[in-house]
Amino acid sequence: MELRNTRTTILNEGDPEQKRAEILEYFHATYDIDERLYDTLNHDGTFYLRADRLRHPLIFYFGHTATFFINKLTIARVIESRINPRYEAMFAVGVDEMSWDDLDSTHYDWPTRQQVKEYRDKARELVDGLIRRLPLKLPITWDSPWWAIMMGIEHERIHLETSSVLIRQLPIDQVLQLPFWEICREAGEPPANKLLPVAGGRVVLGKPREHPLYGWDNEYGRHEADVPGFQAAQCLVSNREFLAFVVAGGYREQRWWTEEGWNWREFKQAEHPLFWIKTGSGWRLRTMVEEIDLPWNWPVEVNQLEAKAFCNWKAQESGLPIRLPTEDEWNRLRDLCAIPDQPYWAKAPGNINLEQWASSCPVDRFRFGDFYDVIGNAWQWTETPIYPFHGFEIHPWYDDFSTPTFDTRHNLIKGGSWISTGNEATRDSRYAFRRHFFQHAGFRYVASAAKVEVHQDQYETDTLAAQYCDAHYGGEQFGVPNFPGACARICLELMEGRSKGHALDLGCAVGRAAFELARGGFERVTGLDFSSRFFRLATRMQEEGFLRYAFPEEGEICSFHEIGLHELGLAGIRERVEFYQADACNLPDKFCGFDLVLAANLIDRLYAPRRFLATIHRHMNPGGPLVLTSPYSWSEEFTKREEWLGGYRDSGEPVWTLDGLKGALSDRFRLLGEPADIPFVIRETRRKFQHSVAEMTVWELQ
Repeated sequence: MELRNTRTTILNEGDPEQKRAEILEYFHATYDIDERLYDTLNHDGTFYLRADRLRHPLIFYFGHTATFFINKLTIARVIESRINPRYEAMFAVGVDEMSWDDLDSTHYDWPTRQQVKEYRDKARELVDGLIRRLPLKLPITWDSPWWAIMMGIEHERIHLETSSVLIRQLPIDQVLQLPFWEICREAGEPPANKLLPVAGGRVVLGKPREHPLYGWDNEYGRHEADVPGFQAAQCLVSNREFLAFVVAGGYREQRWWTEEGWNWREFKQAEHPLFWIKTGSGWRLRTMVEEIDLPWNWPVEVNQLEAKAFCNWKAQESGLPIRLPTEDEWNRLRDLCAIPDQPYWAKAPGNINLEQWASSCPVDRFRFGDFYDVIGNAWQWTETPIYPFHGFEIHPWYDDFSTPTFDTRHNLIKGGSWISTGNEATRDSRYAFRRHFFQHAGFRYVASAAKVEVHQDQYETDTLAAQYCDAHYGGEQFGVPNFPGACARICLELMEGRSKGHALDLGCAVGRAAFELARGGFERVTGLDFSSRFFRLATRMQEEGFLRYAFPEEGEICSFHEIGLHELGLAGIRERVEFYQADACNLPDKFCGFDLVLAANLIDRLYAPRRFLATIHRHMNPGGPLVLTSPYSWSEEFTKREEWLGGYRDSGEPVWTLDGLKGALSDRFRLLGEPADIPFVIRETRRKFQHSVAEMTVWELQ
């Protein structure tokens, strides 16, 4: 396979053994391109530089794409044992900074470049073996073990793009120009940009689950819209066209900027695009690994805030309703240009898929009907914050791919760049970033008086999440007290006479017990949950003090609720509570020194409960209580039978979970008192409730 011309895999047709060979080739090509990207780093020490102070150093991303395979294959229950649990925790979660001044000051004890390379080699060998021997039946659907493999491959291709942007921000003496990453050498003056008409019409977005290509969860479902006619710029905005905004003082006049945009500009003291370099004699451009004279006919690369400011200035200058296109308008333009989809084209029709250069190129180099660069060259910012299509479902193996971005703060980019490959280069891809974020992204403006619709669903509508919001922050049901509150109250009684320094609410869901522990006197409480749905809501409650959710009452009829910390008397302790996403079976070392650990209704939902019980002591202070509750509803949906602590027969005799807990914990813990029953109720609809009884046990670390 030619590394500079790879295609995502068609998953619903062909001979299974031929498909196996295709996926194997696609996997290794992806791995090879990724490693060639890191070959551009000049020294081992370069891996540890912060190219962007809001992001991890590149050593994280070097390890992250490999550990992603292992973590997702573990969650999908394709593999049973890890390669290096410490790495698979350290390299698990990246950074999606909330703001341009949200600095990550966490200290990380990063391994060496060679150690990470050795880990990458082991991960490659493991995935290679799986691809060679796993049974393969077509079509590959999103509940197939092969979907987890495709997920890892396409995820690695995303990081080709994001890591290349970070490399582009390193000091020039820290990078090397290599032949594989040769840039375009064509430069000159651009043609005058002009607005051309785009006929209105119906846009249908979203793909069905039986679609032949791999997709991320936000691509599925359905959205239909009638798009009024509009005008669109023939070309992407070039460096030359954007220079007029810079020269006119656009970066110094607040009137062109949104409030968010001006705050960013003031904080960064930006005077021109990030990748422009001002010299005594003119302007230079930083490509990924070179500095060259600024090519005036290449697309300008800016964040969404800068693109929006330019459009506001251009609207004033031209007297036209200039703005960025919406997602619907961009798709309408693409549909009218009848562009073949990757992987079905014979040759890339634009500067995309790494088939041309390792850089942008002139904005009039690739024509699509009357327009240029409808896809490729540089991503194109839109007016549209990403949102879920009707029928959206979270993929259980990657529940935090999309849902954290459904906050109206992440705007969609469309069309792809020169390094967009795989899923990124397909029509249905939907990627969104915070508006101050940099990618290989520019923009095309449109002229339209049509109102921009922001799909802002203020109410949490995920059914499970809404149930947990109600269970955590709602009142008692049928005389049964609020369960997280009851658990926290018992924990606080246990802590009488003990140090109340740092508590851990493990499997915190949407966070009520963590707030209650803080109110009860803990100086600091950390809540951890594996589910992005729950972690996201707990964080929102901590930051904003309230949540809204839509609760299903009967059929399609919903009630709408707002719950707040103030009403519960919990608002004053928010600063003592923090939430993170983490795997209880593989906790990072940084979560340590806890005087109390509460794991409420957690163990029978873990994929490796024995490992959790065997390692939790490492994170606790001696003498601290470990409080466990569970209804012991063991199911192979969550936990393989051989991992169950109880609920089965051995030699014909019943094994109860309490016996399993004693066996797993007795070496390091002693049981305090007798187990107690703690009832809880989860409301499903207006007339349907789950009434369960959890058993609580308390274990003191010796």
